[in-house]
Amino acid sequence: MKLQRPSVAPVICAIFAVTFLSPECRAADVDVKGLQLCGVLRRGMKDYSNHNLTAVPSHLPRDTQYLDISYNPIHRLDADQFFGLSQLCFLKATHCGLREISSTVFKHTPGLKVLNISHNSLPYIPAISLERLQVFALDNNLYSSYKIPSSFQDMKGLNSLLLGSTAATTVGFQDFDALTNVSLNHLLLGAGTPWRNYDSGSLARINLQEISLHVSFCEDFTMLEDLLRDLAEARVRSIRLRSVFPDTCRVTGDPFFKLRTMPFIQRLSLENTWINSSFMEVFLKNVWFSPLRELLFVNITYNEDTADGFQFPTMNSTINLRSVTFNGVNHYQYKYPTFNMSFKAFSELKYLKFSGTGMNILPCGVISTLPSLEMLDLSDNLLSESGFWWFHCSYSSTFPKLQKLSLSRNRFISLSFISKKMQQMKTLKSLDLSFNSIHLDGTCSWPAQLTELSLGNNNLGNTVFDFLSPNFERIDLTKTGITALTQEVLSRFPKLEQLILSSNSIQLFPEDLSAPTLLRLHVDQNAITSVSREALAGLPRLQTLIAGDNPYFCSCDMHWFTTALNKSLLPDWPFDYTCSTPPSLSGLSLSEYKTSRLSCEVWLQATVALPVLTAVCTALGVIFCKCDGVWYTRMLWTWIRMKRRGMKRSNLLKNASFSYHAFISYSHQDSDWVDSQLVPSLEGNGFSLCIHERDFVPGEWILDNIINSQIHQHPKGLHSLLEPIPADSLPKKFLRLRSLLEQQTYLEWPSDQRKQQVFWASLKSLLHMADKAVVLKDVAHDLLDRVPLLTGQTGQFQ
Repeated sequence: MKLQRPSVAPVICAIFAVTFLSPECRAADVDVKGLQLCGVLRRGMKDYSNHNLTAVPSHLPRDTQYLDISYNPIHRLDADQFFGLSQLCFLKATHCGLREISSTVFKHTPGLKVLNISHNSLPYIPAISLERLQVFALDNNLYSSYKIPSSFQDMKGLNSLLLGSTAATTVGFQDFDALTNVSLNHLLLGAGTPWRNYDSGSLARINLQEISLHVSFCEDFTMLEDLLRDLAEARVRSIRLRSVFPDTCRVTGDPFFKLRTMPFIQRLSLENTWINSSFMEVFLKNVWFSPLRELLFVNITYNEDTADGFQFPTMNSTINLRSVTFNGVNHYQYKYPTFNMSFKAFSELKYLKFSGTGMNILPCGVISTLPSLEMLDLSDNLLSESGFWWFHCSYSSTFPKLQKLSLSRNRFISLSFISKKMQQMKTLKSLDLSFNSIHLDGTCSWPAQLTELSLGNNNLGNTVFDFLSPNFERIDLTKTGITALTQEVLSRFPKLEQLILSSNSIQLFPEDLSAPTLLRLHVDQNAITSVSREALAGLPRLQTLIAGDNPYFCSCDMHWFTTALNKSLLPDWPFDYTCSTPPSLSGLSLSEYKTSRLSCEVWLQATVALPVLTAVCTALGVIFCKCDGVWYTRMLWTWIRMKRRGMKRSNLLKNASFSYHAFISYSHQDSDWVDSQLVPSLEGNGFSLCIHERDFVPGEWILDNIINSQIHQHPKGLHSLLEPIPADSLPKKFLRLRSLLEQQTYLEWPSDQRKQQVFWASLKSLLHMADKAVVLKDVAHDLLDRVPLLTGQTGQFQ
């Protein structure tokens, strides 16, 4: 293949997320992996970095799981500083200037799984032992030897170990003996400086899957050859070489010849290094005859030191490589490099990535001469519609087996044009157009076999759904300006299995959603305040829900979400779920929000309240009856009614004068009680009573005596009974009297001594309301109508 690019295009450098690219990337990788291992809650995270501390903060909560004390002048760590932190799982203490760590420093933290003490001034590798430790980062310190303390042999669960010091320039034969019984998955060695000596066999006896070497071998390639031999014996499957050749290095000989004799090697990555065209030719010959399946060039600087550029002869055999990656290629020469290599030798290649290379025209051979290619990643380049479908290219087939194509971070614009061009790719199933400048410029015609589309980070809006195919099973619309998710939209995609709507402005999670085939849904980083039970009821096959980083309103609406929802659906639970409102709960993790079911379920409240209320009412009723509450209530009611009636009549009685407060009507059977108790009690308190035996004028008609005595009140007012008279005990001919007993207010004489005191108090209070100066004539006449009723055996006084 020979590719010449225009000489005016700018140089493009891009670095993607490849593990252990730089110290910063390594630190980020340790943090991410550690948080995943520990499952840290927000409540358990304590960040004291950059607080100018000289020691670990005292009185830390006992539930602390993650502690970051980085960027503080803390020079020593002792066991007492971690007393009580039995739940500590992740400790980060980088850039502290640490010089000393006690061997028993972590005796109070037996659950520690991740320890990051990189970027310090430790003069030795600390002899600590933690049975549950899985990730230990102590690279970029000042120890002069890689000798591993014997205490490390007890850390059977150690998975990842990061070692590196600019002062350690030699590797001794016994340096790693303590790791012989530890099954490491990953080992990082080096701090970017050259080694002066490597004892052959040093790494041959450890169990290791993957190694990352940050070492320069320019001055002595013999060490690199010995190292590759030992890694072959250790059955290492993956090798990362970072800064293996500095910019001023001139590579001579064939330092990678040992690749041909490494039967277990599967993956090789060259990162952050300088590569010449002459070296590339020799290097690829070794790759060709090795068992390597995956080759990566990450952030490399390429230089043509041969007149004709890169020239690779045709080989008789097929290369074993199945994956080739160029991720970030810098070229500082005035002309663009020339590559002359046949793609036919890569007939078995399944994955090809050219990212961050500044490519603006796709080579014609890539399209038609890679018959087995299934995945092509051309992200982060300068490609547009015209550059990808270059008019000079003529080909009989277009990616005959391509299934996944990434055109992310380029310069594509027309969605309708792209959709029509995709018809040429008969096997394509997945297309990534994120981070472009896509416009919804017309009707789209997508191929039927295309089932996955990513349009993330394009400003498209809610109408984007109108331009998608009903055959789509996976749709990514991250940060596309969508403000609503509706059932009408979901109904257009009957095969939908995955929908990603992260980083939009969706406020409502509709309750009427129905997507029977949906397996995965992302609605994180939106404006959703609650997720109801009904909303997920229409998603019966849902296996994954990403809904973190939303402003949740912690109320009863979220009670079921925190208690009843199966948390295996939420891979980001609980770290990304916090309360936003009310303000008193802002920042609280949803996993810590506690509210009872009783306070949120109305039917449950009614179920509990009804029997309680019934029991209380029954108890009060019993007490009321036992304490004669009925009688006291009647007395109170009588007093209130008379008080109110007296106030209403006060205006009518202002100019009237009365002679008596009351007229006493009684049976002769009750005369003793009237003479001995009633009259003395009332007249002794200043009341004037009219007693017919004493106050009527002899010889006068009874009716005239009643009128002339100017009675104070008529029968419509207060009555008092010495004893209760059932209305049905009176003869039926006394209809009006029976009516009075049923309708009028009266006081009954109680037999209980305590109640008699209430009787006298009530009677005297009511009589005080009267003005005895005058009597109303019409009151007396009204009584005349009732005279016939006053005959009989009633003991009533009035």
